[in-house]
Amino acid sequence: MPAETVIEKAPRAAAPRDRGKAAFGLGRRLLTLREGSVIVITVLVAAYFAVTTDAFFTADNFKTLLPYFAPFAILAAGEVFLMINGEIDLSIGAVYLFAPFMFHEFHVAGLPLLVALALAMAMCLLVGLANGLLTTFLRINSFITTLGMLLALTGLTLIISDAQPVSTPGTDVIGEPSTFAKVFGGGTYSELIWALVIVVVLQLVLSFSRWGIYTVAVGSNRIGAAEAGIRVRLVIIRNFVLCSLCAGLVGVLEAVRTTSVQPDPSGANEVLFGGIAAAVIGGTLLAGGSGTVVGALLGALLLGVLNDGLIITGVNADYLNFYLGLAIILAMAANTYVGRARTGA
Repeated sequence: MPAETVIEKAPRAAAPRDRGKAAFGLGRRLLTLREGSVIVITVLVAAYFAVTTDAFFTADNFKTLLPYFAPFAILAAGEVFLMINGEIDLSIGAVYLFAPFMFHEFHVAGLPLLVALALAMAMCLLVGLANGLLTTFLRINSFITTLGMLLALTGLTLIISDAQPVSTPGTDVIGEPSTFAKVFGGGTYSELIWALVIVVVLQLVLSFSRWGIYTVAVGSNRIGAAEAGIRVRLVIIRNFVLCSLCAGLVGVLEAVRTTSVQPDPSGANEVLFGGIAAAVIGGTLLAGGSGTVVGALLGALLLGVLNDGLIITGVNADYLNFYLGLAIILAMAANTYVGRARTGA
């Protein structure tokens, strides 16, 4: 009986059409990631500015970009935890302004730099604690609670400072900045390092710790979380404290970077809106139950690229808020599509 001849067919080379389908599928998977839409929008915005001006992708411009990016990333990281709970903190702008003035007052009273800084952070902790207690025990809406705290704390800061600027402790060194200044905002990449460390740590906390799991559970179903034995009030209060600490730290970092503190409520309000906008653009839902700290980082990066690029290209300052508003709307529209695609709705 003749042996059968087996002929193996060589694998067929992928047709261009198949490669196109694969690329489309990869792109779709990227877009349906929680942060995929923000990544795509940020890349497109950066590419636009890179094409329109040669000064965008340079080392000097990267250093210029950091003040537009790192502080908002830290603010948004704290805000994410609260927004996942379905709450919001509008007082972060006032805490941002309050912390460096308290740092200055404690140091002028004769305390060492690190002790004065620790006490200033403790004051921010008390602000967050007050916000949390008022919201959870008196059941005042967090929007109202923190709006009142924003106004009260701004007024208190103006009273303490006599509405006069002061120099930041630890920065009045002639020549090379002190070690304290280099670590806490005075170094070129100091704020960036702080932002990346805080984002990584808080994302790990949100994803893998009991604190983070309880935060998501409370935001998704507050009644169900309470029935499961989660101390809902404690979770919310803890997140208010975290949010205030992040705002206070940013205030000190920025004060050290600029070497002075200006009692300017309008600047503090701009910081407030930037922090919340970064969290929202990053995909955190205002209704609660969903959000990531990494998304907030990407949202802050988008805001930083947008602000920096518009300034480099010479856009009139009057248009900055206009373009920022459009960016938020487009990012939210993209996030809504991504959310529906991911859930199959």
